[in-house]
Amino acid sequence: MKIIDTHCDALLKLQLAKRGQYFHDQKQLDFSNAKELDTNLERLKHGNVKAQFFAIFIHPDVPSEEKWQHALEQVDLFYTEVIGKNSEMRHIRSWSDLDTLRDGEIGAVLTLEGADAFGNDLMKLRQLYRLGVLSIGITWNNANLCADGAEEPRGGGLTLLGKEVVKLNNEYGVFTDVAHATVNGFWDIMELAQYPIASHSNARAVCDHPRNLYDDQIKRMIAKNGLIHIVYNPPFINYEREEATIPDLIKHIDHFCSLGAVNHIGFGSDFDGISSFVDHLENAANYQNLINELLKSYSEAEVKGFAYQNFMDQRPGME
Repeated sequence: MKIIDTHCDALLKLQLAKRGQYFHDQKQLDFSNAKELDTNLERLKHGNVKAQFFAIFIHPDVPSEEKWQHALEQVDLFYTEVIGKNSEMRHIRSWSDLDTLRDGEIGAVLTLEGADAFGNDLMKLRQLYRLGVLSIGITWNNANLCADGAEEPRGGGLTLLGKEVVKLNNEYGVFTDVAHATVNGFWDIMELAQYPIASHSNARAVCDHPRNLYDDQIKRMIAKNGLIHIVYNPPFINYEREEATIPDLIKHIDHFCSLGAVNHIGFGSDFDGISSFVDHLENAANYQNLINELLKSYSEAEVKGFAYQNFMDQRPGME
């Protein structure tokens, strides 16, 4: 069964390797088969992933004056190493491109995780749209000029700048991602966003972690026709544990479905951004293990929805 995965951090790993910060010296990872990449081309093909989202992520420790350069480096690696050297990878520049993927092609979607990259410069944000970014997460876990992040103790919502970013996302047909939002930030986004997504989040009722969604948030996402894509990071599945099984992960899907989200669920692995893994779901090549386990409890039509069809039905431009 084909898969759409709405979050991985392969670009960061490619960048750190090239800068010599992932190994002891500089080393360019080969996206086609580098074993260090959970989402290399070989593994994506083996797992039948038909569209993979690649996040631009800038760590908060990077000095503010260097963040834009770091973002452009990751965009450049996307263009040169992910799609430039691999004819099977096709850049998805508009949502309709997903409808024209040919057999053997894998769609590559560029996203931004945290507004830190552009600071308060909306010209830079518009440039990211032009480069093909189709989903914007306002925050990571820290605060920035647009909002507080999920682990910022203050827990503030959107600033006036953050509200302008959400409005621009609407204008450009771009997702606003709530995955790392505070509770207050989530509700502010819900007031404004036409295209909300939680690209990699689980259910807080099952695992009480600040990166997961409360039941009222889940219900609001459903009401807004938003998407909720489950994440494979064990501490977001089983609180404060570094181990999880596929049945543990499915408990989150069960909970979402109990609230009426069966047509809103998808997958957002967080591969290449996590250091511990779900058993038998350690990289993109293992995706069908999850599919086979889901088919024990859900109909084929429902599992196809989780795997790709819900996303295809709810993406911008399908209303």
